Amino acid sequence: MKLLRSPWTPGPDHGRDGPVLVSVTDFRFDRFMDLPGIHRAARRLANGWPELEGAYGMWLWARPAARHCGAVAVWRDEAALHRFIAWPPHIEIMRAYRGRGALTSTTWRSDAFDPTETWARARTGLLA
Repeated sequence: MKLLRSPWTPGPDHGRDGPVLVSVTDFRFDRFMDLPGIHRAARRLANGWPELEGAYGMWLWARPAARHCGAVAVWRDEAALHRFIAWPPHIEIMRAYRGRGALTSTTWRSDAFDPTETWARARTGLLA
């Protein structure tokens, strides 16, 4: 199945050396007609990415035919991820789509950010 990916959206920590936390979210939406709104909401969040403390950056991804979409986001640490989760625009979107699908997520740590390795690992999990 085809997996689409957005260009990399850098955050303020992009280019910083050191360990990172990678989070991969997978939202399986119930109705195909929700995809345009989900995409617009994700793009709005991506527009704020450069201002998120502790964010290296992220890719949005989608498997439209399978009704799956999400993000692969790279963070300085868990605190940065938790600030994003509590970020009002993120909370608003999560509330808007609550009950319209199922969300799963996973995280892992890496000693350094390697875009090729990070995407390859995330992609393998998303296509499993």
